[in-house]
Amino acid sequence: LQNVRIDPSSISFNMWKDIPVPFYMSVYFFEVLNPKEVLQGAKPVLNQRGPYVYREFRYKTNITFHDNDTVSFLEYRELFFRPDLSNGSEDEYVVVPNILMMGAAVMMEGLPDFVKLVLSGALAGLKQEAFMNRTVREILWGYDDPLIDTINALVPGLIPFKGKFGLFVELNNSNSGLFTVNRGMKDISRVHMVDSWNGLKKASVNYWQSNECNMINGTSGEMWPPFMSPTSLEFYSPDACRSMTLVYEQSGKFEGVPTYRFVAPKTLFANGTDYPPNEGFCPCLQSGIQNVSSCRLNAPMFISHPHFYNADPVLVDAVEGLHPSKDQHALFLDVHPMTGIPMNCSIKLQLNLYIKRVSGILQTGRIKPVVLPLLWFAESGSIEGPVLKQFYTNLVLIPSLLEYLQYIFLGLSVPLIISAAVLM
Repeated sequence: LQNVRIDPSSISFNMWKDIPVPFYMSVYFFEVLNPKEVLQGAKPVLNQRGPYVYREFRYKTNITFHDNDTVSFLEYRELFFRPDLSNGSEDEYVVVPNILMMGAAVMMEGLPDFVKLVLSGALAGLKQEAFMNRTVREILWGYDDPLIDTINALVPGLIPFKGKFGLFVELNNSNSGLFTVNRGMKDISRVHMVDSWNGLKKASVNYWQSNECNMINGTSGEMWPPFMSPTSLEFYSPDACRSMTLVYEQSGKFEGVPTYRFVAPKTLFANGTDYPPNEGFCPCLQSGIQNVSSCRLNAPMFISHPHFYNADPVLVDAVEGLHPSKDQHALFLDVHPMTGIPMNCSIKLQLNLYIKRVSGILQTGRIKPVVLPLLWFAESGSIEGPVLKQFYTNLVLIPSLLEYLQYIFLGLSVPLIISAAVLM
C-alpha cells in the first residue's frame, strides 16, 4: 500500500511525477474529396489520411502537498512530430471545411439578415470559402487568419480569442488545468481521486445543464486506487469537459502482468432519449455524438468515437468513407487491478463540425446539414522495457510472494490478488 500512495518515498511516485511510459498521439484527417459538390447539396465523400504521429512527453510541475492529505499539480504535455512513424509529413495539404468560417456561420444563424450579409461581403473580400486547402501543420498547430479580426470587429465576443487558429493550438506545451487529488496517506481507497480541478469542487463545473453531468468524478485519468473491482472506473477529462465512466470488459494479461480491461459503454455519448442521465449534455442530435459547444467557445463542435463507432447509423450514412470497427476505433484501458496502474491504453476521440447552409451567408451555398468528421486521434502508451521490469519486480512479484507466504505459513484467509502462478 505504501508503494502506491502519492508520497516521495513510494516506488510509484516518480512514475506518477514524470510519466516514463512512451506516449504517442496518432492523428488521422478526413479529407473532403468533393467540396464543390457538397456546396451544391451533395453528400460529403471522405478519405482518411495519416496517421501523423507525435511523441508525447508528460511531466508534472507546481507539485504542492497540503495538510488535508491532498496534492496539487499542473501536468504539461509536449509533442514532437515523428516522421519515421507517420504516413505523410506535416507539410502535406488536406482539404477540410473552413472550420473558423463555417463554425462562425452556424453561430450567427440567429442574427439579423443585414449583419449576415455584411459578414458575407467581408468574407468575399477576404476570399474566404466554405472549404480550405491547408497543411497538416497549419490545421493542427495554427495559422494566421484575418477572418478572426473581421469577426471580432463585426460581432464582438463571438470568438473571444486572437492570434493563430488551430485545432490543437493550445495542446502543445500546455497544461490540463490545476488538479488537486488525494494522496492516499490516510485512506488508500481515495488515492488519486480528484478533490478539485481549477479550484472547482465536485459538482461545480458549469458547462452542462444538470448537476450530474457537471460532476467531477474519479481520478485525473492516470492511476486509480489499488485493489480494483471488475466493475467500472471513472476519470475527469478536461479535453472533453466532463467525467467519463468506463466499464469492465474482460480480464487478461499484458506482458505477463494480470490486467482488467475497461472500455467505453455504448451510453458514453448517447443522447438523452437513449440514456436519460445524459440529457444534461444536450441539446443533442443523434446518439453517439456529444455537443461540446458549451466548452468550446460555442462553436458547433461534437466529439464521438472514431468513424462514429457505436453511434446512430444515420451519422455514418450521412457521409461516404467511414468504416466503424471495434478493433480500430474502440478505446480501452488495461489496468493492473492490484495497484491501479494502467499497463496499456489507447484513448481515441473524433472531432466533428456541424455545417449547413446559413441564410444570408452566401459562402455556405446549399450545404445540407451534416455532422462532418474533421479528424480523430489516439493517445496510446504501454509500460515496457526497464520500466516494466521495475514495475513487475517491485509492485507485482514481491507483493505476490509476500502474500503467498503469508497465506501458506500464517494460515490467514487473505485473498490472493495476484495468482500464485506468478511464482512459476
